[in-house]
Amino acid sequence: MAFLSEPVTVPCGHTYCRRCLRRELRARCRRCRDWLLPAGGTSTAAAPLRTSVVLNQLAEKWFPGECERARTGTRLEELLAQGRFREALAAASQALRADSSDLMLRIYRAESYVGLQEYKAAIEDLNFVISKMPNWPEVYFRKGKVLQDSGFVRDALQLFLQCLALDEDFLPAKLAVEKTLCDVLSPEKLGESLKESTWNSPHIRNKPFVLGSEMTEFYCNSQLCPEQSLGGSDILEPVSGSLNRAQSAHALNSTKDLAKEDGLKRVSSEPLLSGQEKGALLKRKLSFSEQDTVVCEDGRNKHKKQGEGAKRDMTLSFGTIPGDLIDVSDFECSLCMRLFFEPVTTPCGHTFCKGCLERCLDHAPQCPLCKESLKEYLASRKYSITELLEELIMKYLSDELYERKRIHAEETAEHSNLTKNVPMFVCTMAYPTVPCPLHVFEPRYRLMIRRSMETGTKQFGMCISDSQNGFADYGCMLQIRNVHFLPDGRSVVDTVGGRRFRVLRRGMKDGYCTADIEYLEDIKVADEEELKLRELHNFVYNQACSWFQNLRNKFRTQILQHFGPMPDREENIQAMPNGPAWCWWLLAVLPVDPRYQLSVLSMMSLKDRLIKIQHILTYFSRDQSK
Repeated sequence: MAFLSEPVTVPCGHTYCRRCLRRELRARCRRCRDWLLPAGGTSTAAAPLRTSVVLNQLAEKWFPGECERARTGTRLEELLAQGRFREALAAASQALRADSSDLMLRIYRAESYVGLQEYKAAIEDLNFVISKMPNWPEVYFRKGKVLQDSGFVRDALQLFLQCLALDEDFLPAKLAVEKTLCDVLSPEKLGESLKESTWNSPHIRNKPFVLGSEMTEFYCNSQLCPEQSLGGSDILEPVSGSLNRAQSAHALNSTKDLAKEDGLKRVSSEPLLSGQEKGALLKRKLSFSEQDTVVCEDGRNKHKKQGEGAKRDMTLSFGTIPGDLIDVSDFECSLCMRLFFEPVTTPCGHTFCKGCLERCLDHAPQCPLCKESLKEYLASRKYSITELLEELIMKYLSDELYERKRIHAEETAEHSNLTKNVPMFVCTMAYPTVPCPLHVFEPRYRLMIRRSMETGTKQFGMCISDSQNGFADYGCMLQIRNVHFLPDGRSVVDTVGGRRFRVLRRGMKDGYCTADIEYLEDIKVADEEELKLRELHNFVYNQACSWFQNLRNKFRTQILQHFGPMPDREENIQAMPNGPAWCWWLLAVLPVDPRYQLSVLSMMSLKDRLIKIQHILTYFSRDQSK
């Protein structure tokens, strides 16, 4: 694990330094290849991504020295951004005297030298960094920008390609290569090349340079390649003058959108690499899935070899954490006051258990702590686990995590029971085999539907309300076929009726009703009773078809749109525990009082149910004849 200053957890759940994200050095996450920003997004879209409060507090508690050094780097960046190069140089030199191994301080000092037009000293610092970290992509980009702005286009292009060979997603290098190639291959340049080689033009060789403002960021999450390094680096003599920074920035911005859409899919670095280096690069590509490497702020690196991820054996680059600094209260959710379980970090930087946050968002689309709006976060429904925090818990609080998982498993098993404490949706009549679409907007039912999906049962009970008992004594289980979430958290749930049940005991769970139930099945008959039952069934079925065909076209069309066509007659009318499907379809479409429908739903005799339906059809057929 590498030290992260001002850690920011991006939407995919991985964590980066705030400085690395601020100027979009990467378009995609190195770990999962997800977009760090929305596709085609800008830094404005990334502004809500703030420092992770929990991780930042842990860093301050465990590594106060490293945090102070990171703050020194922040102050140097501010001085460079304000153009106070002399002060930045003095501060960087003083910090280096205290810690000469910090490579980031050398990069800041190099930028200070460039601002003061002391280019030889700047290149010497960058070369020193390369000698210590030959596989750090950003240092090649920084040196390439110096050479490009000074007119050494060919050397700069080689360094940009070397940067992309180490990290093909390094966005500023893509932009720089694209701009360079466009400039070199433009018609005007091609016309000039007939008279004089563009690469060797004295005019280009003698152009002065200034380090571009886009080089003030460092790259802390890079893939390393131990086998590959740049062959040599020229040290430039000081030259006078400076380029117009605004022109350089404008040229980069003109190609930014194109590069973000992967306009430059892949840049070949073959002209730069020898045969041995090509083999090393190929080896690095093939082993990408087997090795993750993190680069620290100061340029120090740590390889995570194959198999270490499974063991969760994390060695801290900045020393061992004393046991008295590891406190379980630092890893507690502020909502449930228990150890984080599946921790997720919101764009405002606060961390909660995934389940706790979802329950809060059921009530209001805002952060439970700071009340910042989370409407876009809710609409995306991408509650990715904060992997770094989860790994820390697994590493240092394994016993507490085991107990937390055990409790969660017990709660899940309780929610999975389909006979005891079954969740009840008190709303309307539902029937076996008949679709029942639902618009879910109440927080208690959002929670109920989510639990039904998470446990895997995808079922809940449906009952009509009852003034005395809260809900009726009989109902029908609903099977969830699909859930369509709306941006504001509401959902449209597509369900279909399943088994009928009788309520034995009523209860309450987190705001919604529950019940202990027993399932109902039709009593089967045989011999002569079965023959009489079949005759009654065929008669009532024909009566139902006649009634439906005699409906006005308007009503018939509405029924077909909402409930679909009437099910066909079944050969074995006693095969299903709920009887023929057409009976339930007909009961659903008939305009009958719900209490009367409930009495039919509760019947366990197919004969009695057919007689009830026959009475209803006779009544409505008499009205049709009038």
